[in-house]
Amino acid sequence: MKMLLASGAILGFVSVAFGAYSEHGLKPNVTAEDFRFLMTAVRYNQINSVVICAIGLFVLIDNTTSNKLFKISGLTFVAGTVLFSFSIYLSILLKISSIQYLTPVGGITLMAAWLLLLVAALKYKAPASQRAE
Repeated sequence: MKMLLASGAILGFVSVAFGAYSEHGLKPNVTAEDFRFLMTAVRYNQINSVVICAIGLFVLIDNTTSNKLFKISGLTFVAGTVLFSFSIYLSILLKISSIQYLTPVGGITLMAAWLLLLVAALKYKAPASQRAE
């Protein structure tokens, strides 16, 4: 599923760009607490981008029906990352604090993504050609 890999790459790019912008452009203009929130959002964005790319690569390499849960997990990671990190980015950048009400929804979505990844891993059956004889 190329979309997962592409989404992970885009989110990774955004995390680096927004991290640099936060450090060099926003830091002098926001409170220490807001800057801490931004760095947390960037960190979650970066970690989840790597996970999304890894899931995307796995799905591309082994595109069997047994990895449907991996795809769902990857898509849930994308949704959770956008809800969590982007709600913080936008609330501080646009100075609209009410957007941060989406942050906990994103956090819960990310927890669900990790649980889905766990279930996918436990249920995964490698294709017969990859199984140890």
